[in-house]
Amino acid sequence: MVWTAEEPLRHGRSYLLLAGSRTVPAVVTTVRDRLDVVSGKQFAARTLGLNDIGTVELTTDTPICLDSYGTCRETGSFLLVDRVGKETMAAGMVRHALRRGRNVVPHAYTVNRDARQRLKGQRAKVLWLTGLPGAGKSTIANALERRLHALGLHTYVLDGDNVRSGLNKDLGFTPEDRAENVRRVAELTRILLDAGLIVIVALVSPFRTDRAVAKSLFQPGDFAEVWVNTPAEMCARRDPKGLYAQAKAGTLPNLTGLGQVYEPPEHPDLVVDGAGSLDDATDELCALLRD
Repeated sequence: MVWTAEEPLRHGRSYLLLAGSRTVPAVVTTVRDRLDVVSGKQFAARTLGLNDIGTVELTTDTPICLDSYGTCRETGSFLLVDRVGKETMAAGMVRHALRRGRNVVPHAYTVNRDARQRLKGQRAKVLWLTGLPGAGKSTIANALERRLHALGLHTYVLDGDNVRSGLNKDLGFTPEDRAENVRRVAELTRILLDAGLIVIVALVSPFRTDRAVAKSLFQPGDFAEVWVNTPAEMCARRDPKGLYAQAKAGTLPNLTGLGQVYEPPEHPDLVVDGAGSLDDATDELCALLRD
């Protein structure tokens, strides 16, 4: 595969794979190597940058017919396209199909999400809180869960730091690791939603594409993107975890908003003032749940 975009390849990020007349979501699961075009040697690589050529493994959301490029150029070549901006990110040719997972067939259980919701007397929904570090996402999520719990509703909060202390403890803060972090949290959120819970996600999730991919896993009406909009200078003053102080000292190069960009939502379902009243924010989120 030849990577043609200025933005590097990100593990875990979902792209669109175009092959012949078919377009399906696809994820690069592994970068096996990168080719040195001068020496012709292959080197280990974790990602691909502009004009890099590498061998990768891809997985698609749905089955797609592909041949090896040597057998048929038309069905053995593909493009990867960004799901949000629609820019072409890479062009590639198929060597062979990986035969993993052919015998995996999801089982339809009798007790489903609808049954679990009826038992709990509530409608399951996802509230995905995104914003800068220190914006107040965890504080708002905590206040909201306390309010809902007092009303007898069944909830669960997936907090960024809490998830990274267990499920995602192997991930760093590079863009590709952030994409994988969001992907795993989104898949876990989908399981909890199926359990009939109201799921509150408090996650920086800085990139629009990753949040869009997370949202695409859910049916319309099940997922609400909430922007906790707090001025960066206030986040830095709060600095509850000392992250901004570390970034200022040069010991934390990938802090969102300083070392890495934060892309605010363009069309959020709700914008919460992270510098305002906590009760007001909780009221707004409860109203969103009732919609």
